[in-house]
Amino acid sequence: VLMDYNSGAVLASLNPDQRQYPASLTKMMTSYVVGAALKQGKIHNEDMVTIGESAWGRNFPDSSKMFLNVNQQVSVGDLNKGIIIVSGNDACVAVAEHISGTVANFVDTMNKYVQQFGLKNTNFTTPHGLDDPNQYSTARDMAIIGAHIIRDLPEEYKIYAEKDFTFNKIKQPNRNGLLWDKTINVDGMKTGHTSQAGYNLVASATSPNNMRLISVVMGVPTYKGREVESKKLLQWGFANFETLKAHKANEKISTQSVYYGDKGEVQLGLLQDGFITVPKGKQADLKARYELDNKYLQAPLTKGQVVGKIVYQLDGKDVAIVNLQALEDVQEGGFLGKGWDWLVLTIKGLFD
Repeated sequence: VLMDYNSGAVLASLNPDQRQYPASLTKMMTSYVVGAALKQGKIHNEDMVTIGESAWGRNFPDSSKMFLNVNQQVSVGDLNKGIIIVSGNDACVAVAEHISGTVANFVDTMNKYVQQFGLKNTNFTTPHGLDDPNQYSTARDMAIIGAHIIRDLPEEYKIYAEKDFTFNKIKQPNRNGLLWDKTINVDGMKTGHTSQAGYNLVASATSPNNMRLISVVMGVPTYKGREVESKKLLQWGFANFETLKAHKANEKISTQSVYYGDKGEVQLGLLQDGFITVPKGKQADLKARYELDNKYLQAPLTKGQVVGKIVYQLDGKDVAIVNLQALEDVQEGGFLGKGWDWLVLTIKGLFD
């Protein structure tokens, strides 16, 4: 999958919804849970965690770890770096137990975010991603998780760009080789590999004009291949597309009549900036129209409620859709006003 971060447009895909073993890409969701707990003040980077038997580095032979020792005191900040930068399976268990009491409870929280993000083909059974038949995700879902980390947890995302991490006097590099590539501005995200998963990589990069793309490749047969394929996708996207801010947040796009309300009109627009991605050089050819979900808007309406969509066309084809929202609340009107509106709509209905 190749996805534009700002617009969410998928620019290229091959089997984007095919369930795969995520391997260490799982740690992106582990990192999301950690970053969210930090942001909410439930835990702090300075908190010290005592490493238990289950998080001992020796429990993970032949797999990536930050080399934790039993009874060692380690800060949440270091464990978080151990998860993101060096993909430590031991760090995942230590953090899971610290935040949720048990690994099982932590995995429940991971899957709650799966539901919240609307992911249809993802289920986690571990915080580290070692193969399990009931643990799966897809390229599309991983791109969405990546976008959530970048958007919701900017402080957490900064760690993904760090090139190495030293712990217990052992220096390990970030396994995302694209961080060293001077020809492309990659600042994340995560690698993964098991014998059953093959080689996985979620990468994100920005262009000089602030366009950000997220690429996901899963099941590549070689270590280097995942970088080669990711770079091809990202460079192709930057060369062929541009992302435009089509609408500013809270800017009025249309004023529409509203019935049964305490006011007769409502302003429509977008609560957040609206972005669309189009082929390069085609901006001048764009046409837009808006469509309401119902011909006549009726109260009550809440601020942010989606009441329709803006559709963008190129050469007669729909190329992008942005939700149209109410920019203000409209409460239900009084008895007399509602009666009058009923009469107006009934008469209009006769002529429609």
